[in-house]
Amino acid sequence: MTPAMIQEAAALLLNARRSAAPLTELPQSCRPLTPEDAYAIQDVVVRELGGIGGWKVGAATPEAVPSCSPLPAPLIFRSGHVFPPRAIRLNGVEAELAFTFAQALPPRSEPYGADDVAQAIRSVHAAIEVVDSRYEDMRAVDPLSQLADLGNNGALVVGGPRREGVRVDQTWQAVELFVGGASVFQAVGGNTAGDVFRLLAWLANHAAARSGGLRAGQVVTTGSCSGVRFLASGDRVRANFPGVGECEVSL
Repeated sequence: MTPAMIQEAAALLLNARRSAAPLTELPQSCRPLTPEDAYAIQDVVVRELGGIGGWKVGAATPEAVPSCSPLPAPLIFRSGHVFPPRAIRLNGVEAELAFTFAQALPPRSEPYGADDVAQAIRSVHAAIEVVDSRYEDMRAVDPLSQLADLGNNGALVVGGPRREGVRVDQTWQAVELFVGGASVFQAVGGNTAGDVFRLLAWLANHAAARSGGLRAGQVVTTGSCSGVRFLASGDRVRANFPGVGECEVSL
């Protein structure tokens, strides 16, 4: 994509976000054709929304190439956050494991591995990604257009920190999701990506090449452990990861 095409796509997504008037799709003139196109659009969007406060990363299977998105700093909240009416159009939620970094992982000649990432982490958290879209029907548009739209991110809500035992084995980690006090989902190892430290190592190398690397204080969420659940306006949702912590948000 040319710089003009990237700017056109970013402007359409930003306008849809600010006007609450969703797009049917991106026009062919500025639709991303590669992950690199989508990432270039993301960079423009996140810069306009206040800069990078963290990242999301995920993969469809343990063998699949991950994908990612920077998260706008103003759209990262603490557990207990209450969104005002109509702030989130779709009211989708996903229970996720997130990690906050104590040390930066800047560009270097040797690729980062899972051990390098684990040593740089300050804490692990229960988190809830709030799913939203700048498209009328996000499932009707192609995956790269969704990726350009910050991977369908509406916001990230992060629970309190656990600072010991941060190298959580997601494949054995239990999770339970509650809506209005009622349990609606339970699983063990619910993330289709498998080992989330593979994702974190991939992201560390991706961000080093793309944006100067992961920075101290940034939070990274590692993909859904519950699948997306669409809730009614006014619902309160709580994600519990036993041994890690809880996170709550009201929609």
